[in-house]
Amino acid sequence: MIARITPSPVLGCVRAPASKSAAHRAMICAALANGETDIRCADTNADIEATLRCITALGACTERSNVGVRVRGGNFKNSARADCGESGSTLRFLIPVAAALGCEMQFHCAGRLPERPMDALRDALSSHGAALSPAGANPVCVRGKLQPGRYVLPGNVSSQFVSGLLFALPLLDGESEIVIDGPLSSADYVEMTLRALADFGIRPERTENGFRIPADAVYRSPGEMRIEGDWSGAAFWLCAGVSVTGLLGDTAQGDRRVLDVLCRMGAEICRVGDTFSARGLLRGTVIDADPIPDLVPPLAAAAVYAQGETRIVNAARLRAKESDRLYTTAAALRSLGADIREEGTA
Repeated sequence: MIARITPSPVLGCVRAPASKSAAHRAMICAALANGETDIRCADTNADIEATLRCITALGACTERSNVGVRVRGGNFKNSARADCGESGSTLRFLIPVAAALGCEMQFHCAGRLPERPMDALRDALSSHGAALSPAGANPVCVRGKLQPGRYVLPGNVSSQFVSGLLFALPLLDGESEIVIDGPLSSADYVEMTLRALADFGIRPERTENGFRIPADAVYRSPGEMRIEGDWSGAAFWLCAGVSVTGLLGDTAQGDRRVLDVLCRMGAEICRVGDTFSARGLLRGTVIDADPIPDLVPPLAAAAVYAQGETRIVNAARLRAKESDRLYTTAAALRSLGADIREEGTA
């Protein structure tokens, strides 16, 4: 077959895919809760499937439906093994959960996932009764039983470590505290975790530099959860000038900030119900990638069409993703004729 592609303006409206970040959190909470939870999720992907495989391996009962998945919690195992693919969220969320349950678990990983940094999480677990296999090991193995206490994490590493502990510590017999040393990167993702926990009856107390988890915390199923649209996936379309429907304006997803950045670049933002669009000529600006790392690829593409120079700063963590996203983004846009360069260590 020969396909002919003719350049033309990008128009129309698309529906946002289901948020995998919200789906991960809802499925993990449902696995830890009493009773059944119907999770209404219109879409799936490799990362969501990885979380489903892993919570099933831990002992949760999962059943597909035509609108999503039904999860029945409990019946946890003493040992398990599961394939988490390349999903960093799955691995980093469920390592502390397995340790809190006292489950000796092997997480088989793909791609660069075993190489991604986990020293801060490893240190936090090892000081509280659990052990994690050395850096670079595959499978990644967790052993031992977490004990309640004071967990200290640096704020400038992955927020997924904080979320993982927030899922796990309510399972322990005793009060625990998470202390975050320094400003927390990608704090909006932790806010997503807190909202998911609240839906299941878990409400950690905010402290001056972290969270306190009470000893009597119990996961309780709300019966049904609907997964909201994904602002991360929608960002690519919004940057291309396509309208996106199925998005919540009042969301904890940090990538909703794509609208703020596009507005600062000169775009006119329009909202009608759950449909959003961005139109207009763009101008260069400075973009802080620290709270919105997943937006760097679409915003870099949008910057190619902006008048003047755009600088994206505080993006070094993107080199340690499933690929070096700074390199791959720059290389792809450069191959299409963009004037773009990386700075910092490749």
